[in-house]
Amino acid sequence: MAKTKNILFIMFDQLRWDYLSCYGHPHLHTPNIDRLAAKGVRFDKAYIQSPICGSSRMSTYTGRYVHSHGASWNGIPLKVGEITMGDHLRKTGMGCWLVGKTHMRADAEGMARLGLEPDSLIGARVAECGFDVFERDDGMLPEGPDGYYDPDGAKEYNKFLTSKGYESDNPWHDFANSGLDKDGNVLSGWFLKNSAEAANIAEEDSETPYLTGRGIEFMETHDGPWCCHLSFIKPHWPYVVPEPYASMYGPQHVLPVVRSDAERQNAQRVLKAFMDTKIGQTFSRQDVRDAVIPAYMGLIKQADDQMGRLFDWMEQTGRMEDTMIVLTSDHGDFLGDHWMGEKTFFQDTSTRIPLIIYDPSPEADATRGTVSEALVESIDLAPTFVDAAGGEIAGHILEGHSLLPILHGTADEAPREFVICEYDYSASPIADLLGVTVREAVMFMVANKKWKLIHCEGGFRPILFDLENDPDELIDLGDRADHADVIAGMYDHLFSWTRRQSQRTTRSEQQLIEMRSKSRGKGIVLGVYDENDAPLDLTVKYRGRTARPYQDYTKPSGD
Repeated sequence: MAKTKNILFIMFDQLRWDYLSCYGHPHLHTPNIDRLAAKGVRFDKAYIQSPICGSSRMSTYTGRYVHSHGASWNGIPLKVGEITMGDHLRKTGMGCWLVGKTHMRADAEGMARLGLEPDSLIGARVAECGFDVFERDDGMLPEGPDGYYDPDGAKEYNKFLTSKGYESDNPWHDFANSGLDKDGNVLSGWFLKNSAEAANIAEEDSETPYLTGRGIEFMETHDGPWCCHLSFIKPHWPYVVPEPYASMYGPQHVLPVVRSDAERQNAQRVLKAFMDTKIGQTFSRQDVRDAVIPAYMGLIKQADDQMGRLFDWMEQTGRMEDTMIVLTSDHGDFLGDHWMGEKTFFQDTSTRIPLIIYDPSPEADATRGTVSEALVESIDLAPTFVDAAGGEIAGHILEGHSLLPILHGTADEAPREFVICEYDYSASPIADLLGVTVREAVMFMVANKKWKLIHCEGGFRPILFDLENDPDELIDLGDRADHADVIAGMYDHLFSWTRRQSQRTTRSEQQLIEMRSKSRGKGIVLGVYDENDAPLDLTVKYRGRTARPYQDYTKPSGD
């Protein structure tokens, strides 16, 4: 095998780590993703930095924690000036391209302040999270009485569907994400009862095959070196899938829900508020789970088949020989576990993600088909890519760590004691329900292999899970006096993280070390009483100099 020339960075949206057969799902067989794991390393303890699409992705794309980049929720722009994966990679000579979703919102106000035109090369990259765009498809075109959620959502995909003869002002909704009854009525995928319906679209025209094809088109037309972010919208809701996948799974394949009555009755106030949302109440019903989860599984099965199509093409064309492949997700999906739906809390159901990395380099031969138990984070991907591209990792900017030492078998662990995840719910109605201010509506998770602590601002008690003895995270020990020392120790980890220097991004550590003595050579002489107390070479400009008395220059005229 050759050295890495290119990087194919595959991300699925809302894919749970435990819904792949290589991670242990008993009914959902994913042989193609498993095949990638057999060629590379499967990471068993990989964590995101925020349990929601936008802020999680911004951490992945910048290699920085949410606290550092500031894009803390969906729709909050990544501020102008944040350096992204694309910026780092282009310094190494590697292009960085997007095919699919980013959930990025441009900092239009910041761009206008700096005079960055969105249609300029630099402006476009700033507006697109550092990527050059082959095709952006955030995959969502919902429409309500106030208009479209994202007027640019599914733009090219809708053009594709229209060209194929799907007649509608929004074929993304009416065909790709809805069923059809016998009278021709659209059965919207937004209503969970319709998840059991087959999407009214030819399978090859649905979203996942479409984006897979676009990814192949990119690779066919670009020689590299490149990093291609092939970013899928599914298995994110709407939960609806075309045949044959709509009929592959049924209620008999739905795993038992992971929750307990005591968990809900004793829930800490913030956690209870998330359980009591409309989404939480809906997914607490078994009939909802029986309708949704088979469709969710079908979407994942379709994704795996498309990975087979993609990997076969790469093998046939030789791309597999020089392309690092990374497969992951931006977060999970509760699907009724812990009395919740969606992803916006901190149990592993949401915050732990699949992560598989295949490195074609011969240095990785020793680790092929292995499983790593290292604590890793999504922010590790950007420095890993820079490392694979042969660049120097800007450690004063990138807060993660390269995973190449683990991939190459020279390390078993990443250099960290704990992982961090953050969630800002200040724009959520839950903040009003709890009576907290915008400043208080934020939560932090700090976890190691043994413990997980969740801290909620606003005066709420902490939540604590024993991950070794309670891997399902059903028993909250946060109010237990006999765990006070553990709680204090986890808070120490959280406080050490908050004390990190993350905003000094314009000078590297090496530059700072050089600056310790550099000013001496520029004439700054502090604390020196006698010229002989300082090295001659540093004060040579201040020795042997002559000047006339100032009075010679200030005598009155005519003297």
